Amino acid sequence: MKPIPYLDLKGMHLPVQEAIESAFREVLHSGWFILGKQVTQFERAWSEVNQVAATVGVANGLDALRLTLDAWKIQGKLKPGDQVLVPSNTYIATWLAVTQAGLEIIPVEPDPITCLLTAEGCRKYLSPAVKAMIPVHLYGQMAPMQDLISFARENQILVLADAAQSHGAILDGIPCGAWGDATAFSFYPGKNLGALGDAGAVCSPDIELIHLIRTLGNYGSEEKYHNLYPGFNSRLDELQAALLLVKLPWLESWTRERQRLANRYLDGIRNPLIKLPNRPVSPEMHVWHIFQIQTPERDALIRFMKENEIGTVIHYPVPPHLQPAYSSLFPKKSYPVSEQIHRETLSIPLYPGLSDAAQDRVMEVMNRFVS
Repeated sequence: MKPIPYLDLKGMHLPVQEAIESAFREVLHSGWFILGKQVTQFERAWSEVNQVAATVGVANGLDALRLTLDAWKIQGKLKPGDQVLVPSNTYIATWLAVTQAGLEIIPVEPDPITCLLTAEGCRKYLSPAVKAMIPVHLYGQMAPMQDLISFARENQILVLADAAQSHGAILDGIPCGAWGDATAFSFYPGKNLGALGDAGAVCSPDIELIHLIRTLGNYGSEEKYHNLYPGFNSRLDELQAALLLVKLPWLESWTRERQRLANRYLDGIRNPLIKLPNRPVSPEMHVWHIFQIQTPERDALIRFMKENEIGTVIHYPVPPHLQPAYSSLFPKKSYPVSEQIHRETLSIPLYPGLSDAAQDRVMEVMNRFVS
């Protein structure tokens, strides 16, 4: 039988291959590669999708987070040493943005069922030093933003959503990019809307904030060779913007296909050793960037899947507080909910282009697994 990869980007790109190649040629022959019309068009399109006032393209998702925090410092809304509430179980980029901006990380344990940040969990860490929070729409499911934003407004806390995995998700009729004070996106190739390299963006209702992020990402310059701030080189380039524009019209249908495949898994995997993700209250709030299961027999399941030529990935094997980059900051801290998630989590194939027959085989193998 043919192996089933965890992700097949080559297959996903087949329907748009000719348009991608045409976009390559257009950018090549334009002779303009940085801050041109492709970037402008994508920023406008992404603002429309997310129903926000403005978008700025940046080099990657980490920069989208970090530049927003730096811009808030320039605006006087944050200062060095202020505390930021972050999930204890997120990808490390969420944490890196906080420390790179000179702010203090306050890890918050997630809800053990959804794996998402909650207002109840945040309340335990509330202090006068807490000035911002970064909810993460992990695995493609939106965090409970109504409660989180209410909590934040009550306590004058800025909300920067990390939507790297939730392109196209909608909560209460509102796109994920329109929740909070700002929303950061990554367009890493494996994302639901992926570039063919690194790329990112920030959406916000605050046009001045977006202008400031744009300035910071362009060497701190509004006018060439005149620098207002000690900025960075973090710009969405023309080629990646052109490719994102090609793929953007497909996002809605790709999202529906991810949701269909996820429902098939939720209905078809029946193994007491495997804990399935929760079925969302509203289908629109989860775009299934990752179909994540949990099992105490993870290593054995990975071996069994590999023996049956089925790809899997661990998102993520080590929680941030146990990474060498941060272990010295949290030497005696334990976050048991996060640690269990990272110890037991496993992602199985789910992507547009995965056939029902291939998915049936994945489910059949998983249902045969025994410890």
